[in-house]
Amino acid sequence: MSTSERMTTLVQVLEKLRQQKKDNEFRLTPEGFTIGRGKHYQPDDLKIIRTFRFEGESNPDDSSILYVIEAKDGTVGYSLDAYGVASNHDDDGDYDNFVRQIPVENRDDQLTFEL
Repeated sequence: MSTSERMTTLVQVLEKLRQQKKDNEFRLTPEGFTIGRGKHYQPDDLKIIRTFRFEGESNPDDSSILYVIEAKDGTVGYSLDAYGVASNHDDDGDYDNFVRQIPVENRDDQLTFEL
């Protein structure tokens, strides 16, 4: 198994993003995704460039998904969500609907996490 295929933890991936200065957290607001600098992004301003799914070894409630997202202006960051019925967004499905509209461009070769 190559390094890029090795199972990683959420903490390891978040730390790697921090080291690469790509740890901007995209949060959903009524105006769109924001990283808190006054700018808001719509789905067509973004693309998902990597997705990580994590499942708890003993508890399905520990399942989460991390999207690595790149904006058209070059900003790279992430959005984190528990998936399934344990979603941590209390927004009547707005988060899920927003994320589903973001194009996906998996770039494993360009965003390798060697842990």
